[in-house]
Order: sequence, then structure tokens, then C-alpha cells
Amino acid sequence: MKRESKPAQNVPSIDVLRSKALIVYERLTDLYGERPLIPRREPMHELISTILSQRTNHRNESAAYRRMWERFKSWEGIRDASVKELTEAIAPSNYAETKAPNIQKTLGRIIEERGETSIEFLRDLPADEGLSWLMSLPSVGIKTASLVLLFCFNKSVLPVDVHVHRVSQRVGLIGPKVTPATAHEDLLAILPSEPYWLYNFHIALLRHGQQTCVWSNPRCERCPLTDICEWYQQNKAKDISK
Repeated sequence: MKRESKPAQNVPSIDVLRSKALIVYERLTDLYGERPLIPRREPMHELISTILSQRTNHRNESAAYRRMWERFKSWEGIRDASVKELTEAIAPSNYAETKAPNIQKTLGRIIEERGETSIEFLRDLPADEGLSWLMSLPSVGIKTASLVLLFCFNKSVLPVDVHVHRVSQRVGLIGPKVTPATAHEDLLAILPSEPYWLYNFHIALLRHGQQTCVWSNPRCERCPLTDICEWYQQNKAKDISK
């Protein structure tokens, strides 16, 4: 006799998650402010800098980009440099020996396919096609592709870095087993689709993860989300009540 599967227990509904996401957005943007969605960099700069930023802090990413550009002076110059020279130039960025050939392959692919060092054509593509194209480039995953499309082209996508993932998971917007790679789709299902909203959600959770909801010993005493945070209720609230 076939046994009927039992419905999952304690799984919040989409409406509950959407309501919580709005609360998270409102409280964190009250804390950190909202920003206009204005491109901070030219799209090619954003793409290559985001590759450099992988597993690297902003300071070292910026130093690596500056050294690379000062030494080779053009995208074609970067593409045609020896791997050793490029690796040395971007040394401030972690894993430079891996990033250097991937950057050159990415530039070569763009120049060969598009006939120029430009990815402006992504502005006219639907978001899903833009994601697919970007993710076909060496070392470009869903986070990098989403960041380029949202920051440069106002597409309705959400970059999920380690900070956005950590805060979303601790608060309970995504499940405990949801990976950063799959969190993009899960979060987009409960968030408004306006690029401005997605941009400020990303920035707010990024800053909160850097300053308060840090990986080790989160600073819950100064967090405005403790009353709705599943991690806090499970790990800190009981200790405080004793």
C-alpha cells in the first residue's frame, strides 16, 4: 500500500515570506539608507572588477584593477599580455594565478564574438538571456552575472554574495540548506521585481552582513531584526531570558 507523503512542517508560506522580506527591507534601509540605482562603473569595468573581487576585499580588488590598467592600458593589452605579467599585475587580488588566464579568456571571447570590447548589447536582452550569456564566460557565476546586470543595466535580478546569503538565511527568508547559488531564485520569488528595490535590498543586506550580522559572533545587540530573526530566537533569545 502506497504511503501518503506528509506535508512539510513549519514551512512559511510565500505570503509570510514576502511580508517578512518587506520588514527586513524597511528596517535595514532605515538604518543604512537607500541609494539611487546609478551605474558606478562602465560595464566592462564592472565585469572584470567583479571577477577580481572574488574572495578578495574591495581594497585589494581596486588595487589589482588599477595596477592592471596602468600596466597594460587597454583591454586588448590585457588580453595579449603574458599570463605571468598579468598575474603579477593583479597580485593584490587573491588567486591571481587563476584569475589572470580567466580574465584573458573572457576578454578574448568578448572581442571575438562582439567585435569590440563592449557588453552594452546586454541592455537589450531579457534578464534570463543576459544571465546565460554572462555565465558562459570563464569564472562568471550567477552572483557576478547578476551584479553586472543589476548594477549596469537595471535588470530585475539579485546578486547574492556571502553577506546577503547569511542575513537571508539567519532571518529565515531562505531555508538552512539553500546554497548561495540557488538563493537567487528563491529570494526573487518573494521580493518585488523593481530593480531599484532589489538593488537596495542587496546593498542593505550586504552592509548588515559586513557590520552587524557577521559570520562569527554576530552583534545581535545592535540588530533591528532580532524579533523576526530565526537564528536569534534559536541561539540568543533563550540565553537572554535565563
